[in-house]
Amino acid sequence: MTPPFGTLSSDDGAAHTVREIAQQPALWREVDKIVTASRDSLDAFLRPLIARDDLRVVLTGAGTSAFAGQVLQPALARRLKRRVDAVPTTDLVADPHGCLAEDVPTLLVSFARSGDSPESVAATTLADQVLSEVHHLVITCNEQGRLAREHTQQPKSHVLLMPPGSNDRGFAMTSSFTCMTLAALLALGGSAYDGVAERLARAAESITESSAVDRTVGALLKSEPERIVFLGSGPLKGLAEESALKVLELTGGTLMAVAESALGFRHGPKAVLNDRSVAVVYMSNDPYTRKYDQDIYAELCGNLPAGSVVTVSADSGAGTQGSGADAWPLPGLDGVEDVALALSAVVYAQLIALRASLARGLRPDNPFPSGEINRVVQGVTLHSLQH
Repeated sequence: MTPPFGTLSSDDGAAHTVREIAQQPALWREVDKIVTASRDSLDAFLRPLIARDDLRVVLTGAGTSAFAGQVLQPALARRLKRRVDAVPTTDLVADPHGCLAEDVPTLLVSFARSGDSPESVAATTLADQVLSEVHHLVITCNEQGRLAREHTQQPKSHVLLMPPGSNDRGFAMTSSFTCMTLAALLALGGSAYDGVAERLARAAESITESSAVDRTVGALLKSEPERIVFLGSGPLKGLAEESALKVLELTGGTLMAVAESALGFRHGPKAVLNDRSVAVVYMSNDPYTRKYDQDIYAELCGNLPAGSVVTVSADSGAGTQGSGADAWPLPGLDGVEDVALALSAVVYAQLIALRASLARGLRPDNPFPSGEINRVVQGVTLHSLQH
């Protein structure tokens, strides 16, 4: 087992979660190979659609899968020069006429770890009902899931399967999230992201294979915080949302976690801060955007005790961004777009969530043993849409 996890025993109830965090660099290399091998069929499916000026791209999923869309949306909108929206399946299923109000040619990109959550298939079915023309790119980790099975042979669908190991067995999505996000970036972003998977993998390995990282994560949690704030701008706001969800899930809701943008935090959400709070600021690689991240970092340092605010950054020359144990590095990712940066950066959040869960005496692989929240969502009643 790699050094950060060396203190864990087989009795900690974290075996799946630990393995699924640590395996991500290897799986990203597999994803890169899968997309490369699928390039001809992907291009045959996608190019005619992307060429259409009136195309709308909708990125959809539930929970963590929805945050994949939030991370991707700003970058894909710039890259494709088309309208790209991140719309959770939970919104789409509840209000299909509102979410799909414009009847324009649509590419619905569905993210699903299992493909068996009630909303996963319902979202694609409702899109077919509401829109005159919709095409489906399904990115999933489960070949046997209902979503994959129902779309594999459909003429207006393309199913992109992730490596089998990405179908996380732990409660919370870790490698499934990063693999699906990377796959969509490579599939839709094209040659602009050639080589990025290897850079991300090396950066993540510097985190998962470093005993120093485990110590710095432990230092952040040493004060036994009752609230944690994640802040990021642009694609890194989606990363902040996913980071907060990981902490909520793995700690069974016992550690309050909040996410916002660097600028948005002052507009009310800052009220969450107290003297038992810690904060993680994701620093953008964009020089303009980073100025706002630096501002909120400096402000938080004035609001919270020393050692309670950390930055995650690829740019060692980013100015006011923390130092020593308060500056968590992403080596080798200088100049990488934030949409890609997020995939290595989230590993820090996953480790925070893992350690916070264990500190509370929970079992990260199943933090809700009584079953009130399940790995695959249950209890959803799907209703027929009346036109």
